[in-house]
Amino acid sequence: MSRAMRGSCMVIALVAISMSFGGRWVGAQVHHVVASDRGWDPSSDVGSWSSGRVFRVGDKIWFTYSATQESIAELQSIEEFKSCNISNPIRMYTDGLGVALDGEGTRYFASSRPESCRNGLKLHVEVLPTQPKPETQTTVSSDLLALAVGPTPSASVHLKGVSTLLWFVLALLCFMST
Repeated sequence: MSRAMRGSCMVIALVAISMSFGGRWVGAQVHHVVASDRGWDPSSDVGSWSSGRVFRVGDKIWFTYSATQESIAELQSIEEFKSCNISNPIRMYTDGLGVALDGEGTRYFASSRPESCRNGLKLHVEVLPTQPKPETQTTVSSDLLALAVGPTPSASVHLKGVSTLLWFVLALLCFMST
C-alpha cells in the first residue's frame, strides 16, 4: 500500500474515532491560574482576581506556590472559610498542582497558614454546570411543519449507532490492508 493511501486511511480512522465519541471527549475545559502572574501569595489580591470569572465543572484551578513554604486547605463550610478555621479540612493540597472542579457547588480554599488566610489568602469559587452545546434555532413555517414528520428519538439514536459502527469498520479495514 502506498504512503499516500496509508495517510488517507489514518485520516479516515481519526475521523471515525472522533465521530464514535460523538464529540463528548472534546470539552471546553478552562485552566484558571489563581492570581495569574502573582500566584498564590499574601500580596496578591485573590478576591478581585476571582470576581467576574466563571468556573464550570471540568475546569481546573492551578495554585502557583512553593510546596515547601505553603499548602492549600479545602474547607467544608463558609463559616470555616470566613474564620480561617483550617483544623478540619476536606483535603490538603501540598504538591502545587491543579485542582479539578469535578462537581457543581461552592468550593472553599484557604492558605494552610492561618496568618496568611487572615490576611486574605483564600478563595471561594462557585462551580457551575458544564455549558450546554449551543443549539441552532431553525424557524419552520407551519405548512412545512405539517408536511415533515421527523424520525422518533429512538430511531435517531439507532441510526447514529449504526453510522458509528460503519465508520469503525471502515477504519479497521484501512488498518488491516496496510
